[in-house]
Amino acid sequence: MSDKKPLNIGLVGYGFMGRTHSNGYKRVNDFFGDLEYRPVLKAVCGRTQDKAQAFADQWGYESVETDWKKLVARADIDAIDICTPNDQHAEVAIAAAKAGKMVLCEKPLARTAAESEPMVAAVEEAKVPNTVWYNYRRVPAVTLAKQIVDSGKLGKIFHYRANFLQDWTISADLPQGGAGLWRLDAAAAGSGVTGDLLAHCIDTAIWLNGSIKDVSAMTETFIKERVHTATGEKQAVTIDDACLFHCHFANGSLGLFESTRYARGHKALYTFEINGEHASIRWDLHDLNRLEYFDHSDDSIVRGWRTVHITDGDQPYMGHWWVPGLCIGYEHTFVHQVADFLKSLSTGEPCRPTFRDALETARVCDAVLASAAERAWKNV
Repeated sequence: MSDKKPLNIGLVGYGFMGRTHSNGYKRVNDFFGDLEYRPVLKAVCGRTQDKAQAFADQWGYESVETDWKKLVARADIDAIDICTPNDQHAEVAIAAAKAGKMVLCEKPLARTAAESEPMVAAVEEAKVPNTVWYNYRRVPAVTLAKQIVDSGKLGKIFHYRANFLQDWTISADLPQGGAGLWRLDAAAAGSGVTGDLLAHCIDTAIWLNGSIKDVSAMTETFIKERVHTATGEKQAVTIDDACLFHCHFANGSLGLFESTRYARGHKALYTFEINGEHASIRWDLHDLNRLEYFDHSDDSIVRGWRTVHITDGDQPYMGHWWVPGLCIGYEHTFVHQVADFLKSLSTGEPCRPTFRDALETARVCDAVLASAAERAWKNV
């Protein structure tokens, strides 16, 4: 470890994503031993001193800040990792880039494409390494799907469909805003399931199947009013609880996307399926170590969907983990992204998705919301 270059991390935010990222930083060199860099948990920043200190003590951060501006100004910080609610991404990222820091940002990049564009400009003008944590790209089965699509095995793509279903906001008793529930407050989140869940689906779709040209969408807000944590009074809910859209991809294929937080029995059902001229593939987050594959060129007497168990060492990322047959989980996707980011510092190649890549997803989300509002097709 001593021969590796230290990369001092300044983490902004200590919630759920702060935990996943911290775990990635702590474990990456244990399993990816050939990396040139070693993350150092230098400082965590949060508004509440005692909570930030408790997080620092648990995860091993060397110091605590309660003002992100002081964190960004510190000479001993190399990279700023943004794990705050969406409304804070832009200001922190732009300041970090101007200070010459590398910037890692939780998804979505910001609340809107217009808010995202100055972030892209800032990191590109400063020429600092940057990435956005669309971690599902780093599920080995999803990365294998990318390799299969790029190989041409599917042939011409006809259909792409995806959904992301949850059920945690059905209760009208949940307030909007505040710790843990900022995703229900449009001022903090920007949108509901579109920016929170469909953004994942869209990023994966663009990565696997190329750009989206236009969209036709509808959204619904099932609970119209909720108590706002800040005021204690009922206010109109302006996020989308559910969203459906279909689209045209630039490659000529059709897309169908669905997301909701009102699907009883689904805590985090994320699936996609791609139908091509010669073959099809599909994946399910609930069984994330498996990729289903159908090849029409198989002999007719044995032709059918097969399930590929993604645990062998020659499959994406798996050579760094256990022996064949033993599975990995959600948390490993963040280890993989840290590994890819550290590798990119050595090679000079971007760690995708970059801010510019994530801007494309933001533009699709904007088009989806505009289409739903106006009940009309919208170009991206």
